[in-house]
Amino acid sequence: MDSLSLNRLAVLGSPIKHSRSPLLHRAAYRQLGLDWSYDAVEVKSGSLAMFLSKVGPEWRGLSLTMPLKQEVLPFIDDCDRVAQLTGSVNTVLLRRVKGRGTLSGYNTDVAGLVRALAESGVTRAAHVTLLGAGATAASALMAAAELGAEFVTVLMRDAVKAQPLIELGRTLGVVVDLQDFGGVTRVDTDVVISTLPGGTVLPTPLPLELRQRAVLFDVAYSPWPSGVASSWHAAGGTVLNGLGMLLHQALIQVRVFVTADPFEPLADEQAVLAAMRGALSRDPGPSDAGPHVAVER
Repeated sequence: MDSLSLNRLAVLGSPIKHSRSPLLHRAAYRQLGLDWSYDAVEVKSGSLAMFLSKVGPEWRGLSLTMPLKQEVLPFIDDCDRVAQLTGSVNTVLLRRVKGRGTLSGYNTDVAGLVRALAESGVTRAAHVTLLGAGATAASALMAAAELGAEFVTVLMRDAVKAQPLIELGRTLGVVVDLQDFGGVTRVDTDVVISTLPGGTVLPTPLPLELRQRAVLFDVAYSPWPSGVASSWHAAGGTVLNGLGMLLHQALIQVRVFVTADPFEPLADEQAVLAAMRGALSRDPGPSDAGPHVAVER
């Protein structure tokens, strides 16, 4: 790819004003000495096709957040294995092959979650509990499998909506048990991963012993603390917010946009990561952006 002609990138979604992705990506490209632009663009559900129809040859790639991670699938020419298994694309690389524009889809959420947990000292887990069965749950399930989980409990409201997670679990060699939020019986889980929007209030409090024992990784970071995180804090439990996941999945996105390979490290990658982390720490965003601000998932 010609870095002189392909230098435009953006994160798409709705709502998008809260997104920290431009902050992270701009810091990375400055560190790499690349004169690339990266913006946040409001694209609502049902409007992605129109946006893609206007994408010109100056575009290099897209980051996708809700509600576009599944909506983009019909437009993708090829996906990496993680995106195929989870049915979720959060990264699109735009290329020209034999004069035709192509879209390659990737999922960097799984790697971002695993790396964020590892950075916080969580590298193994035999039993993981997921809160919610939405779009991010499949990525969280795959991350649990990478942590070595044999059992994953999914707490949700809609069992029909959660059925694909059982099939994904079988593919990954993980036993998935669906339970209603009010019917929690096991408290021997190692890690709880909440994929719920930050403003979500659980219908019934989770058991005190669970909140005291298990580490909570909440993919939310705005508004913060989330309702789930507040309940963990009240019980004296350990809470990790979603900024670590956002940071590390963005680093893998930068790999894709720069090298076209999520497994190819960047030149002086540690310096790039430090620059991204520094940008985030200097401008972490509002601690509480209000109940109507969605998490970037």
